[in-house]
Amino acid sequence: MVLHTLNAAPGSTAFSDCLRLLKQSDILLLLGDGTYAALKGTDGCSELKNSGAEIHLLEPDARAAGIVDRLDMQFKLVDFDTFAALSERCPTQQAWY
Repeated sequence: MVLHTLNAAPGSTAFSDCLRLLKQSDILLLLGDGTYAALKGTDGCSELKNSGAEIHLLEPDARAAGIVDRLDMQFKLVDFDTFAALSERCPTQQAWY
């Protein structure tokens, strides 16, 4: 199980590479520009859902972007404490920028 942290917008090379390597047993945490991938009805959102991985969004970043009310609520909003807990849960972490 790998914790992937994605700080890249949909359409970027990092976004595509992350999704290509993401496995169903992995966890993906969207932060920074990565939170835009969880916007309802977008291609990025569909790609995330099709990955089968457990998807989380860092709530402070989504709030800073002003997009919380437009997110697909299938994904879980988390705080920094939960981010730390996810890091403890996963033996490996891969950061994408």
